[in-house]
Amino acid sequence: MFDGAILVIDATVPCPQPQTREHLKALEIMDVKNVVVVQNKIEVVPKEKVIENYRQIREFLKDTMLHDAPIIPISALHKANLDVLIETIEEKIPTPKRDPSKPLRALIARSFDVNRPGTPPQELKGGVLGGSIIQGVAKVGEEIEIRPGIRVEKGGGRVEYEPLFTEIVSLKAGDVEVEEARPGGLVGFGTLLDPSLTKADSLAGNIIGKPGTLPPTLSDLELETFLFERAVGTVDMVKVENIRPNEVLMINVGTTTTLGVVVKASKDVVSIRLRRPVCAEPKTRVAISRQIAGRFRLIGYGIIR
Repeated sequence: MFDGAILVIDATVPCPQPQTREHLKALEIMDVKNVVVVQNKIEVVPKEKVIENYRQIREFLKDTMLHDAPIIPISALHKANLDVLIETIEEKIPTPKRDPSKPLRALIARSFDVNRPGTPPQELKGGVLGGSIIQGVAKVGEEIEIRPGIRVEKGGGRVEYEPLFTEIVSLKAGDVEVEEARPGGLVGFGTLLDPSLTKADSLAGNIIGKPGTLPPTLSDLELETFLFERAVGTVDMVKVENIRPNEVLMINVGTTTTLGVVVKASKDVVSIRLRRPVCAEPKTRVAISRQIAGRFRLIGYGIIR
């Protein structure tokens, strides 16, 4: 799904920090191999400390998939070494060939109501969606479907999610208005949606596609699981125990974050009933987190069966 990534590490603190371990594991889960490591804030500490931190980073990475990843020291504040960073990104993260004939698929990371309070009804703009295109081409004027969609309460207390259908009325890539957008970078989709549906990131985690081409909406997941030896993000590196029935887990699928209750669990396969459904295909990788000391911590990943 991802062509590459930048792993940012703070030069002013010892490496690794718990969040650095978590970010590295996230890259492993997503199978992202083209990575550039950035050692930032080199202007804050003396040269000797920068060198010591650099060695700590290299030591931390030596037994991981990033053992030979380039480490670029920079000062983002003063824009120092950014030219070297850009050159390294170009060399290390090649742009793959895309197939524009594939149906549009985009992950929604943000959603907005861009209207100011008091805007006259005739001047209201439709809701705006922000995210990344992962395949296909988005074009102004095309109809799109958004899944899982919005939460709807039915009779008898039943809750369902219904997909939304709308039209792309504008596209922005890098703050530039375009007529079509392709994979790479973030894209803003202007739509005809009622802005009340998109305010405060309420559609974040949904997927955009051409009507009838999106994966099914799933309220239950069966996962083949791969647990880590230690929980990621904890200072004391807590040992990961097997997943148990009735346990509440946090699941990340694309840009979607949802909670789920384990219905059935064996050593390598678990069935989870989700509180919020997801739109995903078989063989999709998902991150699994467990509540440890009051916070959800990454304990492994699963593959949808």
